[in-house]
Amino acid sequence: MGNSLGLELHAKTKKQSFFQYFRRNYALYLFLAPAIILTIIFKYVPMYGAIIAFKDFSPMKGILGSEWVGFEHFKDFLTSPNFADIFMNTLKLSVYGLILGFPVPIILALSLNQVRRATIKKNIQLILYAPNFISVVVITGMLFIFFSPTGPVNSLLSSFLSGPVPFMTDPDYFRSIYILSGIWQAAGWSSIIYVAALANVDPQLHDAATIDGASLWQRIRHIDLPTLKPIMAVLFILGAGGIMAIGFEKAYLMQTSMNIPTSEIIPTYVYKVGLQAGDYAYSTAVGLFNSVINVILLVFVNFVVKKLNEGEGLY
Repeated sequence: MGNSLGLELHAKTKKQSFFQYFRRNYALYLFLAPAIILTIIFKYVPMYGAIIAFKDFSPMKGILGSEWVGFEHFKDFLTSPNFADIFMNTLKLSVYGLILGFPVPIILALSLNQVRRATIKKNIQLILYAPNFISVVVITGMLFIFFSPTGPVNSLLSSFLSGPVPFMTDPDYFRSIYILSGIWQAAGWSSIIYVAALANVDPQLHDAATIDGASLWQRIRHIDLPTLKPIMAVLFILGAGGIMAIGFEKAYLMQTSMNIPTSEIIPTYVYKVGLQAGDYAYSTAVGLFNSVINVILLVFVNFVVKKLNEGEGLY
C-alpha cells in the first residue's frame, strides 16, 4: 500500500514539474512548433504512400483499392539479374566517398587554423567554399568539358599517350571522377563546422604547449583533435547512416550508355523504373529497401562508435 501511494505521489509530482517547466518555457516550444509541423507534413505524412510497395498498384484503383501482394516486389528486386551490380555500385560509390572524403574537411580545418593572418584566411576560405554553391548540372558540364577527348586534361596527356583517354565513357573512370569531384565540391563547406569548433580552443593551451617544447603535430594531436573528436563521431555516424542515400542528380547526369556498368545505382534505377517505365509499386519497393538499409547502417554504426568513443554517439 505504501509503495503504490509513493509511486502515485512521485508520478503526480513529476507531472506537476513538467507543466511548471512547460509554463516557464512555452515560448521555446512555440518557436519549435513550425519546424515540427512542417516535418510531420512533408516527412511523415508522405510515408503513407510507401504502402504501394506492398501492393499491385494501379492509379485507376488508388492505393487502398489496389491488390495486396506483400513482399513480391522486394523478392523481384532481390532476385533480379542486375541486383548485385546496382547494389554494389551504390555501396562502392558511397563507401569510397565516405572513406576518402571524411578526413579532407578535418585536414582543411586544421590547416586553416594555423593561418594567423585574418585576411589571408578569409580569402582561402572563400576559395574553398565557392565550389559548394556551383550547381550539380554546372559541375557535371565542367567535368564533360575538362575530360572530353579534346579537353584540357587530354591535351596535357597527349604528349605522354598515343591517344585521348575516354574518361567520361569508360566505366573504370566513373567512380574516381564522381568521388574526387564530389570531395572537391563539398570539402571546403564541410570544414566549416570543424573550423568553428577549433575557434573555441583556448589559445593559451597552444602557447603553453609551445613553451613546453611541443611540436606542431603534437599540439594538433593533443589539443585540436580531442576538441574535434565529438563532432567527428557525430558526422561520421550521419555519413555512414547515409551510405545508401547517394545523390541521384550527379550520377544520372554523368551517366552515359557506355559507363552504365558502374554508374547505374539504386536512385537512378528507381527513377528509370518508376518515372520512365511507370512501375510505381516496384520502384517504391526498391526505394524502401534502400531506406531500410540506411536505417540499419545508422543504428549499427552508432552502436560501434559509442563502444569506441566512451559511450558518446548520435543518441
